Amino acid sequence: MKNFFLLLLSIGLFTACNQTAKHEDHDHDNSSEAITLINGEKWKINEEMKPNITEAEEVLNNYIKANGTDYKTLASELKNKNTALVKSCTMTGESHEELHKWLHPHIELIKELHDAENETEAQEVIAELQKSFSTLHQYFE
Repeated sequence: MKNFFLLLLSIGLFTACNQTAKHEDHDHDNSSEAITLINGEKWKINEEMKPNITEAEEVLNNYIKANGTDYKTLASELKNKNTALVKSCTMTGESHEELHKWLHPHIELIKELHDAENETEAQEVIAELQKSFSTLHQYFE
């Protein structure tokens, strides 16, 4: 089931991002590659994608501030925000490829949160999701 979920999400991501441009090398997995800056500067994220990222981060931060305990619902909400992010993707080129290096592990963290067996496991994943958003802000604007 886990592999099926990742396959569907990956297909959706690649399909949505390919709507505006064809990438001859688009099917490779960048998740193990380090994100780099462009000449020491952050990559630009297209404006139509930013609200989905901001909203996902707000969902996570609100959960943490409220000392939430329903991590399954949190995972579902974050997954929905990622689906909207993927649908809004119009990025192309290097910035698009660099964003994938962040997005693939981020998607996996949300899946891990959904699959967490207890609150302790969930809190560890939530901490990783916070780090993921920090990484996003370190490399993208």
